[in-house]
Formats: sequence, structure tokens, C-alpha cells
Amino acid sequence: NSGVIGTGDADILVSLSHDHHPTKEYVRELRLRLNREFPGTMFYFQAADIVSQTLNLGLPAPFDVQVYGRDQVASRAIASRLMEKIRRVPGAVDVRVQQPADQPRLTVNVNREKSMELGLTERDVANSVLLSLSGSGQVQPTYWLNPKLGIQYTINIRAPEYVMDSISALESIPVSGGRAGEANGQLLANVADLERGQSATVFSHYDVLPVIDVFGGVSGRDLGGVLKDIQPFIEEAKKELPRGSFILIRGQAETMRTSYIGLGLGLVVAIILVYLLLVVNFQSWIDPLIIISALPGALAGVVWGLWVTHTTLSVPALMGAIMSLGVATANSVLVVNFARTNFREGAEATAAALTAGATRLRAVVMTALAMIIGMLPMSLGLGEGGEQNAPIGRAVIGGLLFATIATLLFVPVVFSLCHHGRKPKPESEIPDEAPRELEVAAI
Repeated sequence: NSGVIGTGDADILVSLSHDHHPTKEYVRELRLRLNREFPGTMFYFQAADIVSQTLNLGLPAPFDVQVYGRDQVASRAIASRLMEKIRRVPGAVDVRVQQPADQPRLTVNVNREKSMELGLTERDVANSVLLSLSGSGQVQPTYWLNPKLGIQYTINIRAPEYVMDSISALESIPVSGGRAGEANGQLLANVADLERGQSATVFSHYDVLPVIDVFGGVSGRDLGGVLKDIQPFIEEAKKELPRGSFILIRGQAETMRTSYIGLGLGLVVAIILVYLLLVVNFQSWIDPLIIISALPGALAGVVWGLWVTHTTLSVPALMGAIMSLGVATANSVLVVNFARTNFREGAEATAAALTAGATRLRAVVMTALAMIIGMLPMSLGLGEGGEQNAPIGRAVIGGLLFATIATLLFVPVVFSLCHHGRKPKPESEIPDEAPRELEVAAI
């Protein structure tokens, strides 16, 4: 789909070679050079990959501030003021109004008195101008039959474009029509006046209402931070809206909000369900709580990994966080289950926890190390489009680094504190099969 909206617009498609660097680096360089070397010309970049195009919901920019209502003049004025404010927000780039109103226009005003004296109607004048400038293909189709081949061709008769190069050339368009013989050989200048003006090049609607779109992209910052700075401007603009007009944010911003809410709820629900499952398996409320005490360390590691690599929070990063929580829980189960076994055999709580940490050190480190090594190539963002999945690897690596430390050091300490001064239950009262099956599954 082409993004051009007028005769003064054009699309430039840049195809990169297979060994290219990340696309955003080329976009940033082009944005700086084009705006510096061609002042007064508006440049903007559409999404270069299919993932961003999908997240944008088919829109040509990550965020779209829509001002829609019946009063198009007021909507356009509010959209223009919003555009100027959003342009000053750090990280907001390619901010523009998608429906500009500066397209040059020539209005043909027919003098009805003169045309009636010459036996012409306004329809005759309009048809003559239309046939001369646009051709006769739609109004008066003409066909030519090739006698040799028997193939019929459509013929479009129109004035050559290179001839219509001035106002005087337009005023010299012949006008015909009316009663036979009364209006032959008249010129457009005799029956009409040409008036210069400006108009919109494209008209958009949302829910039947006319809409003005303020499109914008993000560079050097995360989308959430830019939207947070834009929100006060939108709230201020809502106070200026006339009756029956509204402002709505669409695009990737809407997708981000719904995705974060869904993944955040999924993360919380997953932790709760894992805890309840561990309660059923261990027949205890305390030991599962000890197991999930390593999860805050994993979340801290995810934040640290994203911060160190200058990676913004995104849906792939949240998916990596969920993956690291799963591995952290499995490793914590190994340590706590072994500590429970030592504690039931008569060992003191602190000694049982230390023994469990030392004994399960190899298993926990091997599990985490295998996951980290497997995610290392993805975290580097190598290859074509590799930067899209890099947040998953970086979140997993950071989460597992901190989760491993928490599992081997923090979890045994929590176990010793929770079981300090307590006596283990007799062997007959503690189901032993469920934890062993869970341990095998975790391994």
C-alpha cells in the first residue's frame, strides 16, 4: 500500500543487502541527513518489518492521535497544535498531520449569465474541462476496432499534459455544447474565472465521522516513555474540543497497552498457579513460599539485563521474563526438596539448607548455564531481523544469572529461617512420592 497522499508526495523503497547492519541505524542516519540537506521538505519512515506493521494494526506509524468530529476546521486546528507540541517531545520523530490542507487547487467558477447568453450550461462547461484534462474514458468511451486483428481497443482523448503548463493554457480550453451551432468555438476564459486556493488532499473517516490523524514514530526512546510525555498534551487538547468531537490514540500504542495488561496478568496468574500446584505436591504452605522466594531475584535480573544492554521493555522481553521464572522455579524446587529430605532425616534446618545448596549446586548451575548459552546467540541480535528477538535472550540471561544466585544463596537462608526451631513431622505423615515426582519432572 502506497503512503502518498498528493501530487507532491513520493515513496522511496530501500532494499538492504543480506549483510546489513540493524535497520534502525540506517533510518536514523537518513532522517538526519535528509532533513538537514532538504529543509522545508517533510520526510517520514514507515515500518520496515512485518512484525512492526502488524503491531501498528496497518497504520503507517507506531502511534496515531486521532481527532475526529463533525467540525473539521476545529479538528484540524487542534491537530496542528498537537503536532507542534508532540514534535518537542524527546524521542518523537516523523510527527506529521496525515491530512494536510495545503494542496494547491484551481477552482473554476462558471459565470452563469455569460454562459446562458452563449447557450451553455454549467454542465457543458464542466464536461468540456473534464474531457480535456482527464480524458473521455469515463464520460464518453470511444473504441477502435483493428480490422486486421479484430481486436477492440479503448481510446482516451485528452489534451497533452505538457501543453497545460500555465493559467492561460487552461483558459484556452475549448468549450462546446448547448443548442446546435450556438456555442461552437468558445473558450473557457469567456464563460468562467479561475481562482487559486488550497484544499485537503485526502479525507479520512472513523466510525463515519471525519478524522484528522497525527502520526508519529519513536527513535532513541521507548514507546511507553514517549506516550507518557504526550498524554498531558492530549488531556489539555480534550478541553478545547467542540461538542461532538473526540481524541483517540491508536496504533502500536493500543497494542502495547493491551499486551502489557495481558502479559502482566498472565505473569501474576502463573505465579499463583505455580504456588498452588506446589502446595498440593508438597502438602505445605510454607515450602512453596520458600520456592517462589527466588522469583523476585529473577525479575530483578530481567530488569538488570535489559538496563545493561539498553533494551526497552517489550512483549518479547516479557516473554523472556516468563521463561526465566519457569527455570528459576524448577531450580528452586530441586534445592528445597533436597533440604526437606535432610530436614526429615533429623538434620538441623540450617545444616539441611546448606547441604542442599552445596549438593544441588552442580544441577542448578548446569541447568541455568545450558539455558544461558542457548540464549546467547539470540541476545546478540545477529542476522537479518535478529534485533527483534534479542530482548527475549537478554531477559532470560539476566533473569537466570540473578535467579541462580538467589536459588543457591537466598533460598537456603529462607528455608533455614522458616524451619528454625521447628521439628520435622514423622515420616508416616509426609507424602514422599509427590515431591520426588516433581523433582524428576523439574530435572
